[in-house]
Amino acid sequence: MSRILYLDCFSGASGDMIVGGLIDAGVSFAQIEAVVNSLGLDGVRVSYDRVDRSGIGAAKFQVIDSANTGSSHGDHSHDHSHDHSHDHSHDHSHDHSHDHRGLSDITEIIKRSNLSSASQLKAVSLFRRLAEVEAEIHQMPVEEVHLHEVGAVDSIVDIVGAVCAFELLGVDQVISSPLNVGSGTVVCAHGELPVPAPATAKLLVNTPIYSAGPAVELVTPTGALLITEYADDYGTLPSMRINGIGYGAGDRDFKGRPNVVRAFVGETTGKSEIERVVVLECQIDDMNPEIYGLLMEHLIEAGALDVFYTPIQMKKNRPATLITVIAQPVDRELLTTLLFTESTTIGVRVSEIARDTLDREIVSIDSPFGAVRVKVARRNGEILNVAPEFDDCVRVAEEHERSVKDIQAVVMKSWLDSGFSS
Repeated sequence: MSRILYLDCFSGASGDMIVGGLIDAGVSFAQIEAVVNSLGLDGVRVSYDRVDRSGIGAAKFQVIDSANTGSSHGDHSHDHSHDHSHDHSHDHSHDHSHDHRGLSDITEIIKRSNLSSASQLKAVSLFRRLAEVEAEIHQMPVEEVHLHEVGAVDSIVDIVGAVCAFELLGVDQVISSPLNVGSGTVVCAHGELPVPAPATAKLLVNTPIYSAGPAVELVTPTGALLITEYADDYGTLPSMRINGIGYGAGDRDFKGRPNVVRAFVGETTGKSEIERVVVLECQIDDMNPEIYGLLMEHLIEAGALDVFYTPIQMKKNRPATLITVIAQPVDRELLTTLLFTESTTIGVRVSEIARDTLDREIVSIDSPFGAVRVKVARRNGEILNVAPEFDDCVRVAEEHERSVKDIQAVVMKSWLDSGFSS
């Protein structure tokens, strides 16, 4: 069994909501507070309060910056107007003297903290990823980007606090629900833009999202950054034995919709899980054969679990191809649209079925040719299938001028000698 964290983002996600949820689920606030204090940010401290969000008790993690906003931050009743409120306009409108930091400035702040070395590297990589996104959006070099959206004190603290919280939680796997991004528009220095804002949208590429609830921004850049960095997978609540549940609150209190991130912490049950998948099918007899390869690549890139083609015979004795796509239900609309736009089909059949799969993991083993990845499949903890990763075997075969089947045999022997199989 392994420890698992499931983040239920039915009301979006922001940095403070994630930190609050993990604290509520059992992570030590005192240890996060100590890390924040070690950043050396003058006049900055954090608080942790219990609040009510539409009838649900939740943890409110809050950043208090008395050096720039005065004593009013100390009463915990203000609207912080940053990631916590989900209205995004804060990111571009406030004018704190130190809010516009570059990547090198933030890196130095992180390096002087008492975060572990691994967490320091993780935090720096998060900010670099954000800087790269901002640089692409604004068409400038990464070194010239001033992170006004996540370079502000509150957002630095949210990200560093979240990195610390994830490390303290010590789970083996993180799964997130699809993200509710909200709707409407946000106002920033570049004008009024639809939700999700550009940086958030870019960070959420290849992530399942949807829009529901109040017309406000529900996923902030910080929330998108953290979820997409830590989530190993997306979907419904997995089969697990729950040890703890935490609720992390945002600033707003929507009527009838708790503005919280819900965190489930527990252990996998070790039992096989039945999941629901959708099967998309269409028959084509009039498409250029050259298109099929590209279509398959695009479907896989868009999230399809599997794509395969079957030769069939259609009306008027025409040879044709049956295209079958297996996918998560949340990806149905995107993949159906791809089939319509990138093939000549004029209709797609959709069915939902149950799928039973083995538990799978990738492990790296040492072989005479160096490290090679091996896919291991289990059922109820028992190893049933082991297969060297084919791409790794091809690479090694080319490097050493050996046949692929020879490399596969050597890797399998290394697996048996490694002790993993016992």
